[in-house]
Amino acid sequence: MRIRNILLATWLAATCATVSQAQTDPLWSRPIGGATAQLLDLSVDAIAAVGASTARDDTLEVLQGGNHDPRQRGFTLQQIELSMLGAVDPYVNAEFHLIYFIDQEGESRFEVEEAFLQTTSLPFGLEEYGLQLEAGTFFTEFGRTNPRHAHFWDWQDQPFVLSRFFGEDGLRGPGARLGWLLPLPWFSEVHVGVQNAIGETQVSFLANDEVFEERPIGGRPFADRRVRNVGDFTYLARWANGVDLGDTVTAQLGGSALFGPNGTGSDGDTRILGVDAFVKWVPLDARRGWPFVKLEGEALHRRYHADDFLGCFEEAEGCTEVFVADQTLRDWGFYAQILYGFVYRWSAGIRYEHGTGSGSNVAFDEDADAVVRVSRSLDPFRSPRHRISPLVVFQPSEYARLRLQYNYDHLTFSRDHDQHSVWFGVEFLIGSHPAHAL
Repeated sequence: MRIRNILLATWLAATCATVSQAQTDPLWSRPIGGATAQLLDLSVDAIAAVGASTARDDTLEVLQGGNHDPRQRGFTLQQIELSMLGAVDPYVNAEFHLIYFIDQEGESRFEVEEAFLQTTSLPFGLEEYGLQLEAGTFFTEFGRTNPRHAHFWDWQDQPFVLSRFFGEDGLRGPGARLGWLLPLPWFSEVHVGVQNAIGETQVSFLANDEVFEERPIGGRPFADRRVRNVGDFTYLARWANGVDLGDTVTAQLGGSALFGPNGTGSDGDTRILGVDAFVKWVPLDARRGWPFVKLEGEALHRRYHADDFLGCFEEAEGCTEVFVADQTLRDWGFYAQILYGFVYRWSAGIRYEHGTGSGSNVAFDEDADAVVRVSRSLDPFRSPRHRISPLVVFQPSEYARLRLQYNYDHLTFSRDHDQHSVWFGVEFLIGSHPAHAL
């Protein structure tokens, strides 16, 4: 029971919406009707970086595929995040996360990253069975990294396999999710969810015409497809299990699956499968969590079935009508990382990433006035690629972090197959948001 209680407490802290949080002293409180609305958490987190790379700007933008990665030579404001957590009433909590950053063109961008309700109590006492409902717009609970905000990343950029499969902003969108903490003697949680498949945050699914214009998967043309029935959503299933391997080691193993339609036609569909693992060692005599060792990794596989297409490629002048036969494209990749907190406030680590696939791309050949097969080796989102990223971290306090990271990229879509980048990042936190663990 001690193991289950420890893991249960960890799960409750991660949800940011537990009854225990509702019982803390609120930052603001006001009675509304028969209930009391409370603001429990208000914080601002800022992340910025400065660096240089051997890659040209257009290549660097692809190498650093996340919108909150350091993506340009010189200074990058990766994000400023305003987060709020409140108790709507005795039954529901709410979270809101507003992001501001400056893109590569120097334009200011605002986006509501997440805004959702999360139940703390359900009818008929269902919460006693470990059930929790979430509704709104939120990150999809796929794997370990996608559901996290950038300030919870150990490295300064998201793994490139996630950028390939989930896009610049990660996989997220409006929908609903049900979580079930299983009645087992260890931590075991199941998530099932449904979300809209349309938009720039659903690049492997229905996406939109702008996504296909910038990064079509396999070069396939876009066939505008709208929601007609329940088969036109993205569906998630995830199962995560955690165990205590003695007094000093904890581990978690998870599996995730996504299913949904894609934007290539009425019979186009996508399936993404993933497994993830996490192990952490902290000795009994640790000083505020130091020393420690964290090992973490994910492996993903995408099956992208592109439907038949009869129409015009956007590049084709005069709208030459062409036929493109259906095709199944497969892509996969993984990342594995280890972070060692070797002395109080200091840690160092290394991450390795790999991505590749199978199935050729298609393109419109204006000279032949026809569609031709082309190698995926020139496609930055499907070609073979490796990355190695050493990292050094110093945390002067729980609310600040300095990181120095080097990226070595080996790729095929650029004339220069080897690229080198160095990033120095600064992060600070103001407010009552859960701090980075020391």
